[in-house]
Amino acid sequence: MILTEDQLQDLLEKSLTELPHGTEWAVTLEGSIAEGFGNPSSDIDFLLVGRTEDDLPTMPSLLFVDGRRVEIRTRSVGRLAAQFRELEKDAARPGRLSEDLLNRCQRLLHSHPLRGHALVEEVKAMLPLERFRRIAADWWAHRARQALRHATALLCLGESDEAVDWARAGLVQTVKSWAAGLGETYLEPKWLSLQLDRAGRPDVRDRYWRLQAATPAPGDADAAREHLTACLDFAEDLDLTGVPRRPEPLTVERVRGVTTWQTGDRVHVVRGRREVFVLGDDAGAVWRSLVLGRPLPRVLAAAAGTGVAEPGPLLAAFLRYGLVRLAWKGGGTVSPALPLAAPSGPVTPPPSTAQPLLSVRGAAVGGPRAVDLLPLPADRFAAAAMALVWSNVVVENAVEDLTGALQRGQWRVAELTARRAVHAALRGLFSAHGVHPLPADSDLVRRLDLLPPATRPATARARELLPRTVGSAQEGDALLADLRSCVLLVRGAAGADSFPLSFESADTWRATLQLGYDWLRLGSHLDAELPIEEARDLLASNGAQPHQAR
Repeated sequence: MILTEDQLQDLLEKSLTELPHGTEWAVTLEGSIAEGFGNPSSDIDFLLVGRTEDDLPTMPSLLFVDGRRVEIRTRSVGRLAAQFRELEKDAARPGRLSEDLLNRCQRLLHSHPLRGHALVEEVKAMLPLERFRRIAADWWAHRARQALRHATALLCLGESDEAVDWARAGLVQTVKSWAAGLGETYLEPKWLSLQLDRAGRPDVRDRYWRLQAATPAPGDADAAREHLTACLDFAEDLDLTGVPRRPEPLTVERVRGVTTWQTGDRVHVVRGRREVFVLGDDAGAVWRSLVLGRPLPRVLAAAAGTGVAEPGPLLAAFLRYGLVRLAWKGGGTVSPALPLAAPSGPVTPPPSTAQPLLSVRGAAVGGPRAVDLLPLPADRFAAAAMALVWSNVVVENAVEDLTGALQRGQWRVAELTARRAVHAALRGLFSAHGVHPLPADSDLVRRLDLLPPATRPATARARELLPRTVGSAQEGDALLADLRSCVLLVRGAAGADSFPLSFESADTWRATLQLGYDWLRLGSHLDAELPIEEARDLLASNGAQPHQAR
């Protein structure tokens, strides 16, 4: 160790004076210095062990003693015993083993007793070192397999640079597994060079460092393939089993809680009933080509058959965002992870900034290859979309009512109907920008500051129309013309300019019902608020009118 026994005892004595008294502690030194590593900047990690029933804190106390940083942790014998039991319970399934738990157990088992040696050794005896070596080696081996399988998949998908990074991660984890089997179980990879020096196999050490130093040029798929092959050769020579040689055993599988919803040509993918991803035209075509359960190369070939250029990176994006998953035949889901890094799992990208968020045909999307996350929770997205469609139905109905009122000279009816149409159009505009629940109709014009500046021409026209009165056929005709112009402007700003003229014919009504049905299915799936109670009948009839001749 870089500190003598006397130096450690002196640091311990000075540290204990800053802690509350009353418990008899056994003390052991953990961490890099106890392992024989460390340097002048390394922490001094003391673990205090007591036969206490108190609920001891997990967080360490941080002290500064004689120019050194000292961390003091306290654990009861019972809690340490529970840690070892939990480790043994999950040992048969390394993928479930907590890295933090493994690290805590490792630090204790390789610690250096300073006081209360008998109690420290009693606790250490709860899990023999040889047994822990096997658990640690299996844990590292599991992670190495996951990383190398993931690298193989990425290479297949044309993501060669990312494949190289994961091949390197698999390389580290492979050699850590090998070293753990020899007793070098310290988890932190930064001391790997010293661990390999102590392992006594310069051939393994030197080959590892040569592989780590190899740097394929960015975008060079052939060099990336050669590098991955060399890493796989090394892993096999270190007796790591289950490493891939070809991508066929990798299959693309469904992820629980991921569902697909299409409105018009736009594809929406809901993740975990909470987040909505909207796909551009190319991304949507690749998504629709997926046949889950097939080997990755076949899935890639089917995606290429859509005519989309370079579909592999789009499939990689679906994997990255957790919209599909990879599985290894007979080996479960491929879940790569890096040691002592951020937890692995689906990536959540920054929300899309496209405006407006919604249109009647689907969410706004940033481009043909986009896989955009909407900045709305899924239920609000569905509710806003349904409100957008329904508001446009109300607009169509109000315009029809206005036309009839003007024909009969019903000027007051015409005024109120026109206002109803304007309010409904504004409700659609608010909905298209994700506002839900909506302000009251009487409050809409006072809440226009919720909308982006690009909508101001449309909202200004709507504001002008609301106070309009009618006292003659000439004024009525002008109102109808201005209302239709306003509706077109608002619909253009709301992405609803393709909305069918619902009440013009049986065909346009059927088109309206189909459009509403597409959104209602999603809203019902997410338990979102339906715009009107009658919408349930449209769901029950699968998008058809409820009263149909048989």
